[in-house]
Amino acid sequence: MIGIFDSGYGGLTILNKIRQTLPEYNYLYLGDNARAPYGTRSFDVIYEYTLQAVNYLHQQGCNLIILACNTASAKALRTIQQRNINPNKLRVLGVIRPTVEMTPSRTHTKHIGVLATPGTVASDSYVIELLKQDPELIITQQACPMWVPLIEAGEHLNDGANYFVEKYLNELLVRDPNIDTIILGCTHYPLLLPKIEEILLKKQPNISIISQGEIVANSLLDYLYRHPEFKQELGGNCTYLTTESADKFTESASLFLSENIRAQHIEL
Repeated sequence: MIGIFDSGYGGLTILNKIRQTLPEYNYLYLGDNARAPYGTRSFDVIYEYTLQAVNYLHQQGCNLIILACNTASAKALRTIQQRNINPNKLRVLGVIRPTVEMTPSRTHTKHIGVLATPGTVASDSYVIELLKQDPELIITQQACPMWVPLIEAGEHLNDGANYFVEKYLNELLVRDPNIDTIILGCTHYPLLLPKIEEILLKKQPNISIISQGEIVANSLLDYLYRHPEFKQELGGNCTYLTTESADKFTESASLFLSENIRAQHIEL
């Protein structure tokens, strides 16, 4: 199986695109909803929680795991890769690297905006990785601490969410009016895309928005082609696990997926 981990529901946007691209594989999704959100937690806590999830998924038979969480990718991925896994038996991949690899081709001004959780912003992971791609890029980050709570409460498409969507976009564009490309650096944020596009249409309609689902899915397709030793058994099944209420996860997952699912509760 291919393991997909997120601190909550946002990774379902990644899983959805991966399953569209690679429908023949079996997947095991784990959402650590009981301890979400990760965005404001310390490095040590995020590392500990993410490692617990990686170990659990590996024990369930996943030898390829995607951290479908920008905060976990930013704060825990490298340490786990270096300290905790045998790369011959288990590969753990993130969502930041495939995103930044294609970003320079999307910008004309070389001014990039990154919308992300406070934890991802504090890590500077996008800045570091983007500058590896092109040292001339000018990167402005904007933390959006209210977006994930709004989405997980199911309030993201209501009028009340408009204030916080516009607030963070305004703050980003005031700091750099020359931005022509914005990365949605949290897997929850595609659910806010209709509001983001509506607001940007009035302010700067030529801005390109980069959402991660399709990028990560295509990156995984390429990875499996280049690493046939990590190709998975076929089956086309998907199992959903959560550290919170299985009923609540089942209900809330409908915001992110176009199918009815049944989740199982687990303890990490």
